[in-house]
Amino acid sequence: MGGQACVFYGAAEFSRDLDLLLLADEENLARLRTALRSLDARPIAVPSLDAAHLARGHAVHFRCQRTDVAGLRIDLMSALRGVAGFEELWARRTTIEFEGETIDLLALPDLVLAKKTQRDKDWPMIRRLVEGSYLSGAPEPEAFWLSELRTPELLIEAARRFPDAARAAAAGRPAVAEALRGDTAAAARAIDEEERQERARDREWWEPLRREMEQMRRDRLPG
Repeated sequence: MGGQACVFYGAAEFSRDLDLLLLADEENLARLRTALRSLDARPIAVPSLDAAHLARGHAVHFRCQRTDVAGLRIDLMSALRGVAGFEELWARRTTIEFEGETIDLLALPDLVLAKKTQRDKDWPMIRRLVEGSYLSGAPEPEAFWLSELRTPELLIEAARRFPDAARAAAAGRPAVAEALRGDTAAAARAIDEEERQERARDREWWEPLRREMEQMRRDRLPG
């Protein structure tokens, strides 16, 4: 669900981590613990690997010690802000074959939603993912491009290509309304405002989780 998924979708990103979204029931967590032991993966931060923590939206972090994967960090989550639940995400996942292995990825629209965070590095990645889909003629519906394109010129082009879909999208996205008018500067301002609002929502989402993690750290202190 992270940088490695972006690479598979053709948006180059350097990533030292493996980010996984998982079903956090006890049977699946038992299988996960077995896999982590085989990698000699050790926890590197709070919280601990627990279904309740994952369900709340916490990320759980491990560092692998086994020789062939030494240093690899694995980040695990089960709930993402603004993204559907695991079962729905799994039902519409993208599955690829790579070097004889089957790899399941978040569907591209879900990956884009998951990347709408407060982190600076995620927004250029969203732009590359959606542009890559649009310019390659990938089998995504035009509604996805109109909802997510972050390049004003391409958004204007898409609005002209798909006028009916653009008029429908404009009701919920001011940037599309500006694109229909052909106003590049206004579309750019609207896109920037979208990003500002999403960053604020992400900070609001993480604030109670951050406080919980701080309390977990305090609880670990001796005495």
